[in-house]
Amino acid sequence: MELFQLSRARDLSDAIEAGAASRTAQQGAEVRFLAGGTTLLDLMKLNVERPGRVVDISRLPLNSVEATPDGGVKIGAMVRNADLAQHPLIRDAYPVLSQALLAGASPQLRNMATTGGNLLQRTRCVYFRDTAMACNKREPGSGCAAIGGFNRMQAILGTSEACIASNPSDMNVALTALGANIHIHGVRGERTVAIDDFFLLPGDTPQRETVMEPGDLITHVTLAPPASGSRSLYLKLRDRASYEFALVSAAVIVAVADGRIDHARIALGGVGTKPWRSREAEGVLAAAAPDTATFARAAEAALAGARPQSQNGFKVELAQRCLVHALKQATATA
Repeated sequence: MELFQLSRARDLSDAIEAGAASRTAQQGAEVRFLAGGTTLLDLMKLNVERPGRVVDISRLPLNSVEATPDGGVKIGAMVRNADLAQHPLIRDAYPVLSQALLAGASPQLRNMATTGGNLLQRTRCVYFRDTAMACNKREPGSGCAAIGGFNRMQAILGTSEACIASNPSDMNVALTALGANIHIHGVRGERTVAIDDFFLLPGDTPQRETVMEPGDLITHVTLAPPASGSRSLYLKLRDRASYEFALVSAAVIVAVADGRIDHARIALGGVGTKPWRSREAEGVLAAAAPDTATFARAAEAALAGARPQSQNGFKVELAQRCLVHALKQATATA
């Protein structure tokens, strides 16, 4: 870890000003915001992140969960994952989000990790975290050692010739299924970005993972009211039962009326370079009978564009089975 300057933001404006103050042409902002620190501090110890200044935002008043006038919910960027998972507004109306949060990390990490930090969580690709290895995400133009290397955990959807790193978050998969909106304050003012547009595919610029710019700060996330009659579920498959990243996961939200699927939102984790919304699966499910044959067709459509690597071809069938099982559970009669 290299030397850095540590300061604490007095308020939101102070944080944004500090974040935009220092820039380099090669690395973007040299300033990093510190919330829970569960990702940033690890990467600083590994010399993957080497900011000249770290701004502590942990005391900004962004830690509330509130009902919105339209029946939705507003989640502050500093809300801890553990608190969010157990909050009555989330547990009762958005169980898929509560389940995803509780499936992630360990209790100790959930006590520290924040909503905003989780949205910006970096990949767990071993080559990204090893500065001796080639990684276009860490050092653009250096190559991708995961292609042709150890790639069992890597993505099979949304990949490019420059990067196959998978997005590690559970929370973000649920938020994608829920159609969350991300609210950002920055030097250009305030803006709201739909989560489908928030994450970027690697293409030939894998170092840019989101639409965030230097000085930008996530302030809160909003969710629309749950669809009438919908049920939701998060199913995560992994090598061990706790403290493990997903091999594959599925967040499903389904409403059935008169024997047909009236509403469906599908997102997959562990298989995409970003939390993967599957409109293909949703299209198959629309107005269809909620049975195993329909679910199998939806799962096949969701993975139709998969591009497996040398060690992760098993993810295609595993993800299909995961999605089918999640849909069966979500539509099962009580």
